[in-house]
Amino acid sequence: MRQIVLDTETTGLDWRNGDRVIEIGCVELLDRNLTGRHYHVFINPERQIDAEAEAVHGISLEFLADKPKFAEIAAGFEAFVRDAELIIHNASFDVGFLNMELSLLGRPVIDQLCAGVIDTLKLAKEQNPGKKASLDALCDRFAIDNGHRTLHGALLDAELLAEVYLAMTRGQESLIMALEEEPGATHTDATGLIVERPAVMVLRASAEELEAHEAVLGEMAKKGACLWLPPQSADA
Repeated sequence: MRQIVLDTETTGLDWRNGDRVIEIGCVELLDRNLTGRHYHVFINPERQIDAEAEAVHGISLEFLADKPKFAEIAAGFEAFVRDAELIIHNASFDVGFLNMELSLLGRPVIDQLCAGVIDTLKLAKEQNPGKKASLDALCDRFAIDNGHRTLHGALLDAELLAEVYLAMTRGQESLIMALEEEPGATHTDATGLIVERPAVMVLRASAEELEAHEAVLGEMAKKGACLWLPPQSADA
């Protein structure tokens, strides 16, 4: 299972008003493990950056002057996220901006490009109704060090969100393994050697035990309908 944890920074809060993406940060998870692969790019938005937005992320138009435009990075971005499941905090914001940028170029939008989107903001609110669900609040809740986060940054926030997501969904991997594991599958022992896991032993009731069980059910049926017996047996 390939997942991409994604975050963006933008010139403002609303792509409908002409705001643009100025930074994309992604980190890769494969079977719930960080692979070390990431995608990070700054983008020249070809427009001014709102003062309020710059105060949040600290990215100036002067810094972005020599950076590539979205059209120049689109193919590389698509290649990194294609067919993966995206994990995004407040997904509607980032997906709205990315879809706008892709649509301007006539390229496939996120739901055509990727396998799906998990919104960790929605997930956090479902897990802890009424509690704060910002990225900083979740880092505090799951004891994830975010002391180096003085400003928002797409790659840093994606890295923190990856840790938050794994903490929020911890236990799912063991459930998946239990469901998928077949009798006789191999596993690694304490010494690191791969050994075959013995098949599960099934103990079946003996004839005497079955007879005793039927006798108990018969006594129950004498006092009224017995749910553990077919209707015809209960009537008898």
